[in-house]
Amino acid sequence: MSKIIQRPCPNDIAMQLERDGLSPLLARIYAARGITTRTQLDTDIQHLLSFKLLKNAQAMASLLADAIAQQQKLLIVADYDADGATACSVGLRGLRALGAQVDFIVPNRFEYGYGLTPEIVRLAAQSKPNIILTVDNGIASVEGVAEAHRLGIQVLVTDHHLPGDTLPDAECIVNPNQLGCEFPSKNLAGVGVMFYVLMALRAELRARGTFATRPEPNLGSLLDLVALGTVADVVKLDDNNRILVHQGLQRIRAGRGSAGIQALLRLMRRPAAQTTSYELGFIVGPRLNAAGRLEDMSLGIRCLISDDTTESDAIAAQLDALNHERRSIEADMQDSALAALNLFNPADSYSLSLFNEDWHQGVIGILASRLKDKFHRPVITFAHAQTGEIKGSGRSIPGLHLRDALDLVSKRHPHLILKFGGHAMAAGLSIREMDLAQFRQAFEQVCSELLDADALIKSIATDGALQPAEFSLELARELQQQVWGQGFAEPLFEGDFDVESQRVVGEKHLKLKLKSAAGSVDAIYFFYNEPVADTVHAVFSLSINEYNGKQTLQLIVRHCM
Repeated sequence: MSKIIQRPCPNDIAMQLERDGLSPLLARIYAARGITTRTQLDTDIQHLLSFKLLKNAQAMASLLADAIAQQQKLLIVADYDADGATACSVGLRGLRALGAQVDFIVPNRFEYGYGLTPEIVRLAAQSKPNIILTVDNGIASVEGVAEAHRLGIQVLVTDHHLPGDTLPDAECIVNPNQLGCEFPSKNLAGVGVMFYVLMALRAELRARGTFATRPEPNLGSLLDLVALGTVADVVKLDDNNRILVHQGLQRIRAGRGSAGIQALLRLMRRPAAQTTSYELGFIVGPRLNAAGRLEDMSLGIRCLISDDTTESDAIAAQLDALNHERRSIEADMQDSALAALNLFNPADSYSLSLFNEDWHQGVIGILASRLKDKFHRPVITFAHAQTGEIKGSGRSIPGLHLRDALDLVSKRHPHLILKFGGHAMAAGLSIREMDLAQFRQAFEQVCSELLDADALIKSIATDGALQPAEFSLELARELQQQVWGQGFAEPLFEGDFDVESQRVVGEKHLKLKLKSAAGSVDAIYFFYNEPVADTVHAVFSLSINEYNGKQTLQLIVRHCM
């Protein structure tokens, strides 16, 4: 069950944005997304928040500068998702450009699990590093840091995940979400945190006179990777993150993106000059993630740090093959999940917690996301981990902070969850297989307390109706240039249409010709192949269809009534 609502828009702010020069429609769109001044839409790099505001960034820069001066060996320990891979790649490229001796290791999720565990520290120690630098992990690695110290290795933590009650005893921690950090943007992805540390390090080296005899490296060359990790990790695109993503997209569109990103776009026949956040989140990101889900994310990292076109193309092809395999596994898992839920009545439950012994540990997160979308409930799906344990991946809906919900379960049942971590909308955990029924009951109880009935009805928020003159290529192009994503949603509109024609294309999509006061317009309803009524109320976005070198307006239908 879904309901269509119009985004609330503060009229006084929209009117001020109009006075600042925006069209009434754009003023309404931006005001509804929290924009209060036109300067917030300025994506020039000079408006990026200063690294000086990020707690411990300068302290870590000093430690890294000392390590470079002493020719100490650094080892990056990365996470195995797209944010971790891009953060690792940014760290490798940036640190090497600044003079560091640095290598990397990324845990195989099936052997070592997530983060800087004691086991991964012992594996890392075989490389004899002086310093371990974590990216996109480490804030919960109390035992791993202790093991590193036992082995005589210093640890620097860069992370963005929410900290627990106890912090690891690392030499330095940079995390915008740690206590006492006044950095205005709490939504930096792991790759964004690493980029900020590099900016601080460059400033520290500049102050030490390092660049008196050689040019400073251009850290802006890393922004395509920062943009990819930020979009792929689905963090909120606040003002600062939109600057990072916009600047990265500009590099890609200008043909100056990394060889790996260009190879993946080329493989999928996506023109680099037309790249948007959609391509990063739904074309490049999933193929990068496939390496970490099914095999080893070091393959994805190799793709992103390569400057060789031939090598990048070869790795991109491997990543695409893995993504095809992932989709096949996901389809089988989704079929089995829906079969198990055949008699499920959403009204009977506030949550879903599912386990199947045949499910693939690397794909349960995607499965949870699909089931969350279908049933509009918080969902946690579990797969076998080590002996006697199952690993879960969860996705939430607006109104339930998933990590906080798991924290509440853990406090009420101290021995139920073995470990957990994450964000508001996504989290991971491990429990004993024998405790699944107890966990399912405890999680359902917490969800029933934190969610009300209205939260369980999916809302489709629109920006209202378009005037006939606004059904235009010009508006579609203008909207396409903006950075849309999590927390800064792409504009959706609604309207009544007569259906002039409809046919199924590609076996699973509905191609439509819709008529309104604006005239007739082509539309596509992706992943929907059932006939619609002769008259419909549709929710849609504007897009550009290009065929034989000619561009025309096309509506992307998102919902039909």
